[in-house]
Amino acid sequence: MKIKYLGHSSFVITSDSGIKIIIDPYEAGGALGYGRIEESADIVIVSHDHFDHNNVAAVRGNPELVTGAVTTKIKGIEFKGIPSYHDDAGGRQRGKNTIFCFEVDGIRVCHLGDLGHQLSAQQVADLSKVDILLIPVGGSVTIDAKVASQVGDKLAPRVIIPMHYKTAKCALPIAGVDEFLRGKEGVNKLDASEVEFKQGELPAQTQIIVLKSAL
Repeated sequence: MKIKYLGHSSFVITSDSGIKIIIDPYEAGGALGYGRIEESADIVIVSHDHFDHNNVAAVRGNPELVTGAVTTKIKGIEFKGIPSYHDDAGGRQRGKNTIFCFEVDGIRVCHLGDLGHQLSAQQVADLSKVDILLIPVGGSVTIDAKVASQVGDKLAPRVIIPMHYKTAKCALPIAGVDEFLRGKEGVNKLDASEVEFKQGELPAQTQIIVLKSAL
């Protein structure tokens, strides 16, 4: 399985058999200076209905859409949507958010979308085992570095990939990734946008991988 970071909170996950999943495709322009998404996919996942996460029209091909707190199977992959909120006020400020978990090539991936609060015990239980955690860390409109660290500790994944943080291509009023990385061990900043994982070859201790945006 390969994970490619397009930018912001958007990833392309490609299975060994070639199935492509795009998560949270953004609309380029304005505060988001990442390049336009022109990837094709079989499946698109949208965590919530904001412009920087829901640009399904940009994805080429004829992908099937997965959104909301549903459990569904597409092309042999089961997707589980877990309800959450975009803020710590029960959604009253920024609305609902869906956490998605799914397994590709024996590796369980969890994308937290724009999670805005600490996970409840029930949500942690619903997420079950997480191998690779895609987590927002920029704060302001999502969980910040401190809460993201706590969420990571609760879920104890093998790999954490940060997302939704300020970069030279993102002018949103959020923090950069370094605040989340500060003081942590097992940090690996790659000069690449894509990384490959194999079942049985994941790190024994949690490793944080920072990917370079592809766009």
